[in-house]
Parts: sequence; structure tokens; C-alpha cells
Amino acid sequence: MVLEKVKIVEIPKIKDVRGNLSVIEGSLLPFEIKRVYYLYDVPSDASRGGHAHIEQWEFLVALSGSFEVLVDDGVAQKTFLLNKPFQGLLLPNGIWRALDNFSSGSVCLVTSSGVFLEEDYIRDYQSFIQFKGLGV
Repeated sequence: MVLEKVKIVEIPKIKDVRGNLSVIEGSLLPFEIKRVYYLYDVPSDASRGGHAHIEQWEFLVALSGSFEVLVDDGVAQKTFLLNKPFQGLLLPNGIWRALDNFSSGSVCLVTSSGVFLEEDYIRDYQSFIQFKGLGV
């Protein structure tokens, strides 16, 4: 099952009385980071994501606040709550994702294995099901 490849990854945390520091580097992720972006000021009733990637992998981190990520491999679904800046959600390619229930002031950092290419996005759920070979 592809959904088993979606997982929470612990980001190393360096504790200090002046404040903690976490670093994403080296072999923490199974891909080289080619793009970084972040979502913020998302209204609590808004949804982000709603797509899958054909090739790209992503890693999502709640830098501030919290939000939920529904992941779907076309067969099974699972929801993850992201609310710790020292944990991130690894999303391999071929996984549908939807981000919801953003708390006030939440910030979602996304690192990606590729630059933006519209051709890499599957934005329609039925097209996603067909891509996965599950359509009729």
C-alpha cells in the first residue's frame, strides 16, 4: 500500500535556553530540496492542497499553529495533525493531499523535490484515480 510511505519524520531539535533550533539537512529527507514555499494567513474554513504530484515528493512542517493533512492513495485515507515545528509529514509522489482546519496564525512550510511544473500536478480527483489505475 502506497499510503504506508506517508509518515511523520522527526526533525532534529537542538535545545537551548535561548530557544530551540531545528535543521532540515543531509539525509533527513529522501530527496534533494529544489523548492521551498510556505502557506500562511489561511482562513480557518479554507482548504489548501486538493491535488497530487506525479513525480515530486514534498515535506510539510507546521512552523506555527496547527492544521490537518488528509492523505489518500486512491484506496485508503488517513489524516495527520501537524502541530509541532520539529516534526514534518513526508509525502511521496502519487498521494492526494488536502490541508484543512488551519489554526489562527498557522504557517505551513513545504519543501519539494522539484521546481514548480504545472504538468506534475493532478488537480482533479477522478483523474487521480485513473492515474492510479483504479478507475473504471
